[in-house]
Amino acid sequence: MKKIVFIGAGSLDFTRDLVRDLLSFPAFDDCHLWLVDIDEKRLSYAKLGVEKIVAAGGYHASVFATTQRREALPGADAILITVLQGGVEVWRHDIEIPMKYGVDICVGDTRGPSGIFRFLRTAPVLLGIIRDVEELCPKAVVLNYTNPMAMLVSYLQAQTNVSVTGLCHSVQGTADMLAGWLGIRPEALSYTCVGINHQAFYTSLTSGGVDQYPALFQAISREEVANEEPVRIEMFKYLKYFTTESSGHNSEYNAWFRKREDLIQRYCTHGTGWNPGAHAYILNEYLEREHTWEQEYTQWLAEGEVELERGEEYASNVINAIHGDHKPFAFNANVRNRAYVTNIDEGACVEVPAIADREGIHVRGTYTLPQHLSIFVNHSAKVEELAVRAALEGDAQKVFQAILFDPLTASVCSMEEIHSMVQEMLDQNAPFLGYFRSLKI
Repeated sequence: MKKIVFIGAGSLDFTRDLVRDLLSFPAFDDCHLWLVDIDEKRLSYAKLGVEKIVAAGGYHASVFATTQRREALPGADAILITVLQGGVEVWRHDIEIPMKYGVDICVGDTRGPSGIFRFLRTAPVLLGIIRDVEELCPKAVVLNYTNPMAMLVSYLQAQTNVSVTGLCHSVQGTADMLAGWLGIRPEALSYTCVGINHQAFYTSLTSGGVDQYPALFQAISREEVANEEPVRIEMFKYLKYFTTESSGHNSEYNAWFRKREDLIQRYCTHGTGWNPGAHAYILNEYLEREHTWEQEYTQWLAEGEVELERGEEYASNVINAIHGDHKPFAFNANVRNRAYVTNIDEGACVEVPAIADREGIHVRGTYTLPQHLSIFVNHSAKVEELAVRAALEGDAQKVFQAILFDPLTASVCSMEEIHSMVQEMLDQNAPFLGYFRSLKI
């Protein structure tokens, strides 16, 4: 009987999907599902939602809920982390303060000034979780879905021997999108995807042994395709390789799309994909859902259908490979670079092909990015690692230095303006940064 712990179970939709996926494997029919969240209301709803899935599937799993993670962790086989440190009224400043200085951010959960401060707030929380894991269930596999993925995973793996791996859906999600554009079944598309989280590239893309990149160049000339992902298609035209994650996310990671209003209007406003690139896109979604989530979830509990078919997230397949029927599962993992990518800095968190089996999680092979992509990707990796070093050392000056070299920020701000912006963000986040030696730069 396996024990699976969900920390941040108040992420209701995510918890619901991950539990559904896990229970689709016979090996977990009678598992113990422990739900942990510090928000008692959301935790109670999460428990009701998971119990509804268990009942709908006729499963024999037991469901437990607690606000105390140390109650849940002893003897855990797998732990999934989906936390948000500080509610929307906290992280909205990650978006609003940079905008005062001309740094127009769409999502802000990955890198740049917004991603870095989200990381700085979240890092000590996740480290606390890992310290408890070391004590209470040191052999557990820890799967992190919390953003910013790269910085958090690098920060944790630098300080523990616990098995911590970062998971994201952008690699397989984008591959499914590309298969649709190419008119082939997703399972018929083979690829190698390498880089860092949200900024990885398909270095090979084949079907039946045939390179699909020529066909993809033809596909992007179709109006419905061109309109779906304007930023990523523009990057593809000039970089010659397709990147993971949405246009909105990618527009933040470079200096090409958000530094002028005309560029924002051209590339970041009219895409038909889920996230074209509007300012504060996810923040506005969260602000709106602050007033609707409870009613929506209550309605689903009362009358919503339960989908039992497994989704596309990696987590359940990884846990099944290690603790279930042990069927090996290939996926893209976020781990610190140990010569896995030859032209990304050693120790930086990379997103690379891996396989899970009864022995754990293993990176498959060694990879080298095309030189121009390595310049682009490694720049972001270096900035992220400087931010990680800032957290490890409690050094606010390194926070400023990391943001100083963020491509979007540097494209619109002077050094003096960046200094002022970072100081304002440090001051705003002071209640969460008590582990820093000083917050003055």
